[in-house]
Amino acid sequence: MPETDGETTEAAGGRRIAVLGEMLELGDEAVEAHRQVGRMAAENGVDLIVAVGDTLAKQLALAAGAAGVPDIAMVADNGTAAAYLASILQPGDVVLVKASRGGQLWQIAQALTGQPVTGL
Repeated sequence: MPETDGETTEAAGGRRIAVLGEMLELGDEAVEAHRQVGRMAAENGVDLIVAVGDTLAKQLALAAGAAGVPDIAMVADNGTAAAYLASILQPGDVVLVKASRGGQLWQIAQALTGQPVTGL
């Protein structure tokens, strides 16, 4: 069972995996905001980022890799992300799934937990 120290959840022998999609409607600040998220992932000990999307997801992934996240995967869509994760997840891994509502990343969590995948 994961242990909580008040700020983060430690994976008991597993990896910290962040599945991060694009944050929509940020305007002129979008590129830097995505880079900042990538750097924050590195600062928080994320082992693998699965970046879902296009140009902004790529910026996030590049910044995360440059800041020290050891493994990065770029995928175009939720279905590909879910299939990739299903093929690599191990017992003890902790997965965070986060993006703008428009990215519908809940579909990835639904697929991984055997729930019906829903849209908006």
